[in-house]
Amino acid sequence: MLYHAHELYRSMISPLVYWSEAGAKLFSAPDSWLSRLPGAARLAAGYELAYRLGKPYEKPEFGIHRVEAHGQTIPVVEKCVVEKDFCQLLRFKRFSDDGDAIAELKDDPKVLVVAPLSGHHATLLRDTVKTLLQDHKVYVTDWVDARMVPVGCGPFHLEDYIAYVQEFIRGIGAEQLHVIAVCQPTVPVLAAIALMAQRGETTPCSLTLMGGPVDTRESPTQVNDLAATKPLSWFEHTLIQRVPVGYPGSGRKVYPGFLQHTGFIAMNPGRHFLSHWDFYNQLVRGDLEDAESHRRFYDEYNAVLDMPAEYYLDTVEVVFQRHLLPRGKWLVGDERVAPDTITRTALLTIEGELDDISGPGQTRAAHRLCTGIPESRRRHVTVEGAGHYGIFSGRRWREQVYPLVRDFIRTAPG
Repeated sequence: MLYHAHELYRSMISPLVYWSEAGAKLFSAPDSWLSRLPGAARLAAGYELAYRLGKPYEKPEFGIHRVEAHGQTIPVVEKCVVEKDFCQLLRFKRFSDDGDAIAELKDDPKVLVVAPLSGHHATLLRDTVKTLLQDHKVYVTDWVDARMVPVGCGPFHLEDYIAYVQEFIRGIGAEQLHVIAVCQPTVPVLAAIALMAQRGETTPCSLTLMGGPVDTRESPTQVNDLAATKPLSWFEHTLIQRVPVGYPGSGRKVYPGFLQHTGFIAMNPGRHFLSHWDFYNQLVRGDLEDAESHRRFYDEYNAVLDMPAEYYLDTVEVVFQRHLLPRGKWLVGDERVAPDTITRTALLTIEGELDDISGPGQTRAAHRLCTGIPESRRRHVTVEGAGHYGIFSGRRWREQVYPLVRDFIRTAPG
């Protein structure tokens, strides 16, 4: 019923939301006589703030149309190369008319970026993808909002996530592939590659794990504490809802995006309040560039998706409550996940010193598990001063982390 109540609330406030949008434009547009009234800037700012706090946020576009690569501006086309019920595999194809540039582009390593299925859309990794495109052929997992998946497509479990990753790796070709998992997928991606190794399949050249919960017993965070202090039944009865009528996935059990978003805000309410207050004052002062930066950030941050209930509950139990991977007790089907069977794949782990989502040591724990990989082909990096998002987005990612990732990929076996 909570999901239905949320939809009813959205419908009730929608007239106010769009009235606020109109008011913001009326009191700020240069050709509107209302914009010349005393106090118009404050009225416009207040209306826009109300509009942005109440409006729905749709899935953003990657919007990557060109990159600087090999000394040239290279056009980029986004295309779906594999379409599954719960995920699309995207490729960002680079083009050039210059023969030398084409030859260099062809020699670039292939990279599969496995995006999180943990609330936000894959577009949260836009900066990650755009930077990687300078030197790599890039594929990205774009997870589908579960409310858009008809019930007839069946459930989606954590084991299905692993199977998707394996299918994508095989489809691209593991022989020349490098995999990067950001945050949540560090666990299923490590499992996927371990299971491939156990079956005698070729595994990727390298695996980079960034800020993920490989072993949440290390430096537990607020996120970990919640999972550890509540029984699984609490998550199922409190957070799991059915998608209401009006969506393709009507009737499907999900962990709704709006509840996830509430949790995101609750982790740092003061920071978000100050950010919105600053946005209001920026509009009043006419600091349009800073105001636009705020819009871009929250257009991404506020766009959330529903997660399949089965997958979410599996993740809570396997990763955060029972710690099955680091304990060596995780069975996928009838196979035990054994990361120590991985030998070919070089391993890089990256953590943020100030990460309050995946605490320091949680990702590094992968090295304790992957003992089959020679130490000479394993490396760990802790990024000083970086929080969770700083290791894959922003200045620290571009200037400190990416060069390490690029060089590690270049030196990994292929």
